[in-house]
Amino acid sequence: MTLPTPPAITFVGIGAIGLPMATQLARAGADVTAVDTDPDRLQHAAGEGMRTTTDTASVDEAEAVMCMVATAEQLRTITLGPDGVLARMTPGSTLVVMSTVGPDAVTELVAGAPEGVSVLDVPVTGGVSRARTGELLLFGSGPPEALARLRPALDALGQVIHCGAEAGRGQAMKAVNQLLCSVHLVAAAEALALAEALGLDPAEVLPAVAGGAGGSWMLSDRGHRMLQGPDTEVTSAVSIFVKDSGLVADVAATAGLDTPLLEAAAARFRAAADAGLAEQDDSQVIRTYCALTPTSFAHNDPATDLTTGDTR
Repeated sequence: MTLPTPPAITFVGIGAIGLPMATQLARAGADVTAVDTDPDRLQHAAGEGMRTTTDTASVDEAEAVMCMVATAEQLRTITLGPDGVLARMTPGSTLVVMSTVGPDAVTELVAGAPEGVSVLDVPVTGGVSRARTGELLLFGSGPPEALARLRPALDALGQVIHCGAEAGRGQAMKAVNQLLCSVHLVAAAEALALAEALGLDPAEVLPAVAGGAGGSWMLSDRGHRMLQGPDTEVTSAVSIFVKDSGLVADVAATAGLDTPLLEAAAARFRAAADAGLAEQDDSQVIRTYCALTPTSFAHNDPATDLTTGDTR
């Protein structure tokens, strides 16, 4: 799609999912300034016609500042305080939070926003594959007029799901989504590990069950990468799910809900991280089952027991 009135957008955080999102905006005609500290990512962004920088000076003239950083603490550091992004944004501009940071982090930004600067809460789901095709789901909440003003740019990224006029409701919706993603991802890993433990070939089991009643988007999307092993492309690291599953657990606890399935999944992600897999693709959580299934998934060092993270 092509934006009817190309906006000036500062996009902060062009990681695995942020870079294809910023690329979609640039290809739609937006005047995008990409902000990151990684020179390779900046070089890629420049190749897509974006301005690139390691600082946030461009927010002074941006109509929208989109943040796709990893954690709530990173978001606070970038946005709050006398030198933060919010303090330098001009009246009429909008800060768009696209990271998964929880409702409290967004409401904190709303409270810290100067007069005339709007805050939209628009976390996304769909992973790198859908970011590359502009088919993400965006859980949008915040001032309706700000959402309407930026709707063409958001439409370039995917489908906007309206979650209400109160910033933080998008994060709440994303928390529900991430509970499902966490559980389904670990369930997919456990199922393929069970297949091998039963003497089946996981590569044959995957297509057989993915389209059936037991299938899931996570199984279809991550299953092949699970079987490829640790050399598979990193599109979302284990560390992201350590963060997200912990964040959702905190949100659920605040709401007074017991979440035993989430807790079991979170424990698997922590075990994978403790075993040195934190920066590998999240599909490699399957390697926490390697001690039980030593053949098809034996890509790792046999001296490491990935069910405990202990090196022997």
